[in-house]
Amino acid sequence: MATLDIEQTRNQARALLDSRIESVTALVKSRQRINDLREQLVAAERDDKRAYVQATRDGWSADELKKLGLEPAAAKRRRTAKRSTGSDQGSDQDTGTSFADQ
Repeated sequence: MATLDIEQTRNQARALLDSRIESVTALVKSRQRINDLREQLVAAERDDKRAYVQATRDGWSADELKKLGLEPAAAKRRRTAKRSTGSDQGSDQDTGTSFADQ
């Protein structure tokens, strides 16, 4: 009967565990990257909304912006902003109302 080497068995077990730890580490890094990118997207969309509103304040019409290829996403957000600014309530409450209406 062959004898088992305890140290060799431990090393093999560690190697198996290490590979499992590496895969879960990669998964955690991937999920964190997704979260980071989502936060960046939210910030970029907020900046886009502000830029669209500024463009309209600077005299650009919705039709002109549409002709420039800037209408689809910006116009949807602009309509929401128009609803919010037309209300007598505070802007925080308006934002929640406009999202609920959609």
